[in-house]
Amino acid sequence: MGSKLGLFGKLWRNNFAKPTEDRVLTRHLIEHHVANLLEIGVGTAERAERLLTAASQPIRYVGLDPFESRRPEDPPGISLKEAHQRLGHRAHVQLVPGPVDTTLARVCNHIGTFDLVLVSNGLESRDLERVWFFVRRLVRPSSAVFQQSTDGAWGQLSPEEIDTRSRQVLGRQAA
Repeated sequence: MGSKLGLFGKLWRNNFAKPTEDRVLTRHLIEHHVANLLEIGVGTAERAERLLTAASQPIRYVGLDPFESRRPEDPPGISLKEAHQRLGHRAHVQLVPGPVDTTLARVCNHIGTFDLVLVSNGLESRDLERVWFFVRRLVRPSSAVFQQSTDGAWGQLSPEEIDTRSRQVLGRQAA
């Protein structure tokens, strides 16, 4: 399960850890005592490893990713088996393979709510659009949702932005 970094470990992770883009996530995880983390787009699982190591308490981690169904033009990723091997001892891990929009639709009613939701930039825009409808159902007012931009930087989305994106999905489905 999660490990304690101690004061110097947290200081280093917050201010000096690489990649610099992930520091905002580590800082949020440490400052807000995240207990439930949803990552949409696991990729190589390196980010998940860093975050789960930085956690000061045990975390329930749910990761959605294509894993073996990743296409050649998609960003690099790992297999489902390798993800379990690398993450399973760091947290209570549930990994869901397949296209993220359909897998999220399938498991949305069963996985509960999350304190922190991460949406990776390695996702196809068509799949990502449909994700927002379900993300809105998986967060509470106190939850934080971060989306990664194409340059790798993470930005936090407001509840209003998530609602707007969710309504856009519903509008396209009605048309």
